[in-house]
This record gives sequence, structure tokens and C-alpha cells, in this order.
Amino acid sequence: MKIYKQMMATVLTGVLLVPGFLSLAQEGPKQAAGEQQNKVSDEELRSFAKAYVEYHKIRQKYEPQLQATKDPQQNKKIQDEANAKVKDVLAKQQLTAQQYNRVFTLVNNDETLRKKAMKLIEEERKKAS
Repeated sequence: MKIYKQMMATVLTGVLLVPGFLSLAQEGPKQAAGEQQNKVSDEELRSFAKAYVEYHKIRQKYEPQLQATKDPQQNKKIQDEANAKVKDVLAKQQLTAQQYNRVFTLVNNDETLRKKAMKLIEEERKKAS
């Protein structure tokens, strides 16, 4: 339950950190509704876990800077830099913003998938340490 709360807090913080990035996911082409949209391959879940861990590193770096600045131009510059880093992470994992957000939603709505994702995320965190 603690991990789930952390993931939800991350979503809320992520919205504050990179609103321009998250809006990109809404602009993409609509996927066909159905069963395929609800499935996540092991490869996609592993890519998601890697991107998730990297995203948190980016957030930890840029969030204090965003909170410290009162200048709107500096704030935008920091957001743009963070967004670029997040885009690079997703590209490295061969994920689009839409795919990442879709997997994130599925992970939060499916207990079995969430457990599998959290195991992969913990493995990635250990590798990164």
C-alpha cells in the first residue's frame, strides 16, 4: 500500500513538474479501444520500470529548483529542461508519452500488474544505486 501511495504521489507531483510533457500524451493519435490497449508485454513493462526510475531521478533534481524560483521565465526554462530529459528517457526505452501513461494507468488499476511492475522497479533501483 505504501508503494501505491508513492506512485500516486508521483503522478500528482509529475503533473506539477512537467505539465507540458503530460499534455503531449493527450495530443497523440487515439489508440483503438479494446483488449490490446489493456495488455502490457513483459518488454514494455520492463521499459516502463526503467523509465519510471529515471523519471524519479529527474524529478528529484528539478523539483527543488522549480519550488525555489519565483521567476516565470526561469520556471519555464527549468520545466523545458526537465521535459527534454524525460523525453530522452522515454526515447531510450522506446516508449512514447502515450505508452508510458497507458502502462502507468494499467499498473495502478491492476493489482497483479502493479506487483510485477513494482518488482521490476525495485530491481532497476538496485541497479542504479
